[in-house]
Order: sequence, then C-alpha cells, then structure tokens
Amino acid sequence: MLLVSPKGKATLLGLLAIVLWSSTVGLIRSVSEALGPIGGAAVIYSVSALMLLVLIGFPSLRTFPRLYLIFGGILFASYEICLALALGYANDRAQAIEIGMVNYLWPSFTILMAVVLNGEKANGWIVPGLLLCLYGIGWIMGGEGGWSLQRIGHNVLTNPLSYGLAFCGAIIWAIYCNATKRWAQGKDGVTLFFILTAVTLWVQYALSNESGMRVDLPVALRFMLASAASAVAYWAWNRGIMRGNLMLLATASYFTPVLSSLVAGLVLHTQLTVSFWLGVSMVTAGSLLCWVATRRKNTKPA
Repeated sequence: MLLVSPKGKATLLGLLAIVLWSSTVGLIRSVSEALGPIGGAAVIYSVSALMLLVLIGFPSLRTFPRLYLIFGGILFASYEICLALALGYANDRAQAIEIGMVNYLWPSFTILMAVVLNGEKANGWIVPGLLLCLYGIGWIMGGEGGWSLQRIGHNVLTNPLSYGLAFCGAIIWAIYCNATKRWAQGKDGVTLFFILTAVTLWVQYALSNESGMRVDLPVALRFMLASAASAVAYWAWNRGIMRGNLMLLATASYFTPVLSSLVAGLVLHTQLTVSFWLGVSMVTAGSLLCWVATRRKNTKPA
C-alpha cells in the first residue's frame, strides 16, 4: 500500500482545490445573470457557508492566532468579493471568461511573494516562466490578433471596474496565500471567512439597487454546484497552503486557466478561439518553467 506523508496529503488536497476552482468562473457568471452580480454572489457564499458548517463545523475562535483571524478574514472576503463582482459585472460571457484569466495572475504574484518575502528558493528559470505566463494572459486579452497593448488597453477601458476588481483580487489572494502560511499556525478559518464574505455581500445587496432575483430549477442547480465547488475547494486549499508544498501548489495552479476556460466555455455556451487557446498554451508552458525553477536539487548522495 502506498503511504503518503502528511505534507503529501495536504498537497493533494491543494491540487483537488485547483480542479474544483476550474468550475467556479462559469458557474458564478451564470448565477449572476439570473440573481444579479451582488445577489448571486451573496446566495452562493451563503450556501457555501452552510455546507461548511455541516461538513466541518464552526471553529473555536479562542485558539486562533489574532493576526490570521482578523487580517486573514479581511483578505479572504475581499478577494472573494472582488472575483465574484468582477465576473458579475462583465459586459458579456466572453468578457467574463477573459476577466477570469486576469484573476489567474495570482499564481505569478504568489510565487514572487513567496520568493521575495518568505525566502523560498528558485533559480533563474522563474523569470522567463513568469514572463511567459503573463505574456500568454496578455495574448488572450488581445483577442484574435494576439498580443497588442492597444487592444489590451481598449478591452480594459470598456469595463475598468471588472478588470480592476480582477487585478486587485489577484494581488489580494497572493498576499493571503503567503500570509496564511505564516500566520495560521495550522488553524483553518475557512468557515468563518465564508460567513464573513456572505454577510458583507448581503449588506452590499441591501445598500444596492439590485432587485428581482429569478430562481428556477436550472439556476438553483447552478448555485448549488457553485457553492459546493467553492466550499470544498477553499477548505482543501487552506489545508494545502498551510501544511503542503506552497511552491508546488502555486506552480500547479497555472494549469487552472486551462480547465477553467474549458468548463466556462461549456457552461456559458461560449466558443473559445484558436488564439485564446494559444495564449492558454503559453500559460501552461510558463508553468512548467516555474516548476523547473522551484525544484530543489538533492545535494546528498543517494
């Protein structure tokens, strides 16, 4: 029987989270079309919070490090709100998928912060790897013509709110990943953080002009699926980044755009172009370079 170390099990949970996250972009967008950007997100995170309460219960707050409890919760809720509203306020489904790609800048930022702030080891291949990933995302944003600063700028100006929220979310989540590794001390506040996110969104909904949620069986099925995927993914990701190999998970997360784009295209009935997939292939190739860069050579004799 193959034995897996505790660190290996935590890393596998992190990889499972990446797979589940691949479905959230398309599902969140489809729910927001029926329930509104804020209302749809509020429903999703409320159901996710209830699922986590049933699955793992409410944590004992007295045992939590104060830094993790306060600032970790703020970072988590801020990221979730940025991502959900960025997708919900996208002009159309194709732009929602593109904005989802902007959100996937966070793995690059996570690795950079892990190297610069946490002292993780990486060789020179990390630079071309990160640049290739960023270039691939820019290629996708350039549309059929590929990389073009003019077209990228034009796309951003058509909806600066969504693109800005997605970009800020990428930075916030990179900070959260590295800070949680340092602050959490093995604790997991994902249930509390989901409740905080849901409450914040309902307050935003009450203060907004959104109204008239339309709920039918397909919409209910989608927000249940989105809620389940989010709840399990974040629980698994927190386990992974606290107890597993953060550099491996950050590198593997570069593959999320491939799965996410495929699933989002199917869920939203949006055809993705050859140019789009060429950009995705650049992101994948860049992730392999990052993997090479973060591998540590064994200097001891076998």
